[in-house]
Amino acid sequence: QLQASGGGLVQAGGSLRLSCAASGRTFTGYVMAWFRQAPGKEREFVAGITWSGGTTSYADSVKGRFTISRDSAKNTVNLQTNSLKPEDTAVYYCAARRPPVYSVLRSINSYNDWGQGTQVTVSS
Repeated sequence: QLQASGGGLVQAGGSLRLSCAASGRTFTGYVMAWFRQAPGKEREFVAGITWSGGTTSYADSVKGRFTISRDSAKNTVNLQTNSLKPEDTAVYYCAARRPPVYSVLRSINSYNDWGQGTQVTVSS
């Protein structure tokens, strides 16, 4: 099971660090990703990373502001969010795609496991 944490309320221009952890397993060979869903909107891809090679991919809307990373020692996937904007307000979900998989996938249907979500609210 994936556990997402680190959300909160922040002013525009601020930062938050989201974290996703799994109990009882490692992410070797997985692709991990963050999605988000704002009220009244569909869930959308934010960023993804291949666990083995560390290849990353970002949505255009967050490129240059968000950074996804993995911590093998802690078995976590992190999303550093900087220069936050009100339009970044959403529930953020981490997701895992089991192996075999060789690149970051952007489709919701490509992911097998989902965390419960963590709320990020950016005030103007």
